[in-house]
Amino acid sequence: MRYEVTHGKDVFSVDVHDVGGGIYDVTVDEETPVRIDAAKSPRTVYSLLIDSKQFEGSVDERDDGRLDVHVGSSAFDFEVIDERRKALLSAATTVVQGKQDILAQMPGKIVKVLVEVGQEVSADEGVIVMEAMKMENEIKSPIDGVVTEVSVAEGDAVETDAKLLVIDPPFNQRPFGPS
Repeated sequence: MRYEVTHGKDVFSVDVHDVGGGIYDVTVDEETPVRIDAAKSPRTVYSLLIDSKQFEGSVDERDDGRLDVHVGSSAFDFEVIDERRKALLSAATTVVQGKQDILAQMPGKIVKVLVEVGQEVSADEGVIVMEAMKMENEIKSPIDGVVTEVSVAEGDAVETDAKLLVIDPPFNQRPFGPS
């Protein structure tokens, strides 16, 4: 599985391959893989064996989805995004123009519809909260505009590419509109 890991201003691409039996091959930014023997103890404490050196650490997940990682006397703050979540997030940040059909990027369940037909929305404003892969994801409007169609309701199960809603840009930003 590939992850995007952010620590401060640094962003790393981390590939984790489960070899089995608690052993993982981990590659950071396509460097040489490192074999890690990770044994989980109670209370999210891990014992890591990396190149015959032993480390003990803990991982605490915060309410905002970030991770606090403690190794020895050092503490680190990480944001970890897997490939699926990254696809969901990037789908809402693509530069677009014209009428927008907002589609489900993966199968899931609609948790909350944040807008209604006729409502004006701004780019990056949340319009739908969808649960996928046991995580809630807020889908955001890619443009400023007006919601012209809502195709789902709270509790609906949706498949990949299901139409969730439609947003039309303001009249002066529509293709072939007045200049």
